[in-house]
Amino acid sequence: MSDHEISVKVEGLRMTFGEFAAVDDITFQVQKGEIFGFLGPNGAGKSTTIKMLCGLLLPTGGKGSVGGFDIMTESEEIKKNIGYMSQKFSLYDDLTVEENITFFGGIYGVTGKRLEKRSKWVLNMAGLKERKGDLTRTLAGGVKQRLALGCAILHEPPILFLDEPTSGVDPISRRNFWSLIYGMSREGTTVFITTHYMDEAEYCDKLALIYRGKIIASGTSEEMKTNFMKRDILEIETERTVDAIEVLYKKGVEAAIFGSLLHATVENVEKAIPEVKALLESSGIRVEKIEKIMPSLEDVFVTLIEVS
Repeated sequence: MSDHEISVKVEGLRMTFGEFAAVDDITFQVQKGEIFGFLGPNGAGKSTTIKMLCGLLLPTGGKGSVGGFDIMTESEEIKKNIGYMSQKFSLYDDLTVEENITFFGGIYGVTGKRLEKRSKWVLNMAGLKERKGDLTRTLAGGVKQRLALGCAILHEPPILFLDEPTSGVDPISRRNFWSLIYGMSREGTTVFITTHYMDEAEYCDKLALIYRGKIIASGTSEEMKTNFMKRDILEIETERTVDAIEVLYKKGVEAAIFGSLLHATVENVEKAIPEVKALLESSGIRVEKIEKIMPSLEDVFVTLIEVS
């Protein structure tokens, strides 16, 4: 892949605070027009990475570029060519909807007729045409989220960075938000999104899993499930989920609760199904259903961190 097809590229990127490595020698690249998911638990290094890429934090080591600009020496150029939305939505609650749009327009140099046109687009996209004079603090979380996204892309940047943008919003708002992201990607915008919601990873074209500052796996969702999951996953349905997981733990079977079901990680599914079923039923736990399933990304992540 030639460099002109790449929006983000980093090699050996590091960020240390004293002796603590928040980001530890990571390497990846993001193709133009791609939705790239950067996944990991809180404290894994996601936000630190995105701040370095957005020119908000100078890396301790390594090298990289965003939109062709060097993250070490051209941070101001990077800021002009990206949109950035943090998990705190970056809006001013004491300003009205329209005042927030105008304020961010000024930051990005969007004025005059262009600001008027883009403001109408944001108000329409966020469903706020009739509420442009309302204080931002009065908006529901999902609506405020769409407004924050609109403000971040007022200047129509080619690259958009979203740091935990769906944290704290309801499932319907999350789904609607992703519809907007899809639309921008189809129009050529590169989207770099950090999240700890494993289900959102399925929406991404490419993924990188980060844990304790290191990338432990990368690729498409299917590649993750195929290449990094060497064992089988059993899905177990029982009315006594908590009791069942305690029985399995005592016998050394790795298991986790997924909603009302159990996922158990086993070496050989044909051998494990009758053994696990017999183990639970001998403890007085009735098994409603037990079958092999395709691993979820959460299964993959749990397996990987156990060996990292």
